[in-house]
Amino acid sequence: MFVDDESVLSRVVPGPDRVVSYGASPDQIADVRFGSEGAGHRPLVVVIHGGFWRPAYDRVHTGPMAIAIAAAGWTVASLEYRRHPGDPDAMLADIAASVAKLPALISRHNGSVLLVGHSAGGHLALWAAARLDDAGLRGSVALAPVADLQRADALHLSNDAVRAFLGADPVMRVDVDPARMSAPRVPVTIIQGLQDDTVPVSVTEAYAERHPKVRVVRLEQCGHYALIDPLSVHWGRVVEEIRRIG
Repeated sequence: MFVDDESVLSRVVPGPDRVVSYGASPDQIADVRFGSEGAGHRPLVVVIHGGFWRPAYDRVHTGPMAIAIAAAGWTVASLEYRRHPGDPDAMLADIAASVAKLPALISRHNGSVLLVGHSAGGHLALWAAARLDDAGLRGSVALAPVADLQRADALHLSNDAVRAFLGADPVMRVDVDPARMSAPRVPVTIIQGLQDDTVPVSVTEAYAERHPKVRVVRLEQCGHYALIDPLSVHWGRVVEEIRRIG
């Protein structure tokens, strides 16, 4: 029987090198961890945490993956963003603002941004890939993303999280549904665990049917949380796909 190891969510790690603000809200901040030698020639990796867009979940649980990405050679910003149920536009505005503003606030990168988003953060990374080609965005790596909002809503994921996020039926907000937006304008890779029962593979497949040119990596014996856990056997593939784009 497959068990999805969630221990990364509560793992304690050293704090960031810096915390920067990209807006006036207390939630418009990012934890910065500087990359090792060579990071200055690579994009700034902005990690967008998941949690089904709910305020109860924040960036802290991305600390382990941010440390690992920095050790592999990228400067990393673990992003916080406003999470107000029923106000998706504030969240999307924060993603756009982070891409536009963080490179000037943080050193040791080449000036471009590579988004790495998990779960709901993967949705936000896919949204950005379809909208922000002129903002220095190098690409997006989406880990177990909520990539098709209508499919996720039909599955009632996390107690109807999609409707709580949107404050509406998702058919009314196709403009924020990556599966129904135009094709990505920058390189995109989705990594999906085939044993994920938090955001099932059918959500990724529904997106891939509409955007068949997007790269999809499907991993056997992989659940939802292994993709953000540097101790998992699948972590090397995550780093490989980040390197492939940036």
